[in-house]
Amino acid sequence: MSTWQLADQTLNSRLLIGTALYPALTTMQDSIVASGAEVVTVSLRRQNTAGQAFWSELKALKRLILPNTAGCYSAKEAITTAHMAREVFGTHWIKLEVIGDDYTLQPDPFGLVEAATALIKEGFEVFPYCTDDLVLCQRLVDAGCRILMPWGAPIGTGKGLINPYALKTLRARFPDLTLIVDAGLGAPSHAAQAMELGFDGVLLNTAIAKAHHPIQMAQGFNYAVQAGRAGFEAGLMPEQDLAQPSTPILGTPFWLGH
Repeated sequence: MSTWQLADQTLNSRLLIGTALYPALTTMQDSIVASGAEVVTVSLRRQNTAGQAFWSELKALKRLILPNTAGCYSAKEAITTAHMAREVFGTHWIKLEVIGDDYTLQPDPFGLVEAATALIKEGFEVFPYCTDDLVLCQRLVDAGCRILMPWGAPIGTGKGLINPYALKTLRARFPDLTLIVDAGLGAPSHAAQAMELGFDGVLLNTAIAKAHHPIQMAQGFNYAVQAGRAGFEAGLMPEQDLAQPSTPILGTPFWLGH
């Protein structure tokens, strides 16, 4: 399995995993191990009451921590949370979330660009959670983002890639940018599809944490990400509208005596 570059880190796994919603702390820990993920994301706002055991177990896993600003509804709130996360976790990485709608948890594009611009000037490596809107993504790139994390579908829906065309467009328009599909995946096949489109990685949480068997599901996503990336690197055959035989026709068959 080939390595890849995420910001200033060289990684093996292209799967990033969340730490919320698991039925038990040991299940979370074992799922992270089974996933093979080297980066885990945590919410300072939502998990600051998780207790010392949570943080101790997370630290024992020796994964890279990607703090996020989940639960923030304004640029100011997200910027403040990012500064707190940098102090707590000792990292300049921040998964930037500025939510604009309670129903869909869709990011606020204006607040997202505002917060990203300010945080990049302050030395943060910003991982913005955004929609697949091309103009928004361009504004984030203009602000200095080297990584984009467009959703596959709204958070927690498990619908998969609801707009593959938009995601393919982002990959084509930003060939040298690190692109990670974040949110909305529900099955390993969804992750494989994202990787086949040429995305650099996927980040997910609910699909594993809410599975009937989270540890087994984590392993399934691990395999799916690897398979999808292998398919992309190998080069997928072009789709065709008409059937084409896999065995060439060299001549007309005949029967002895006819």
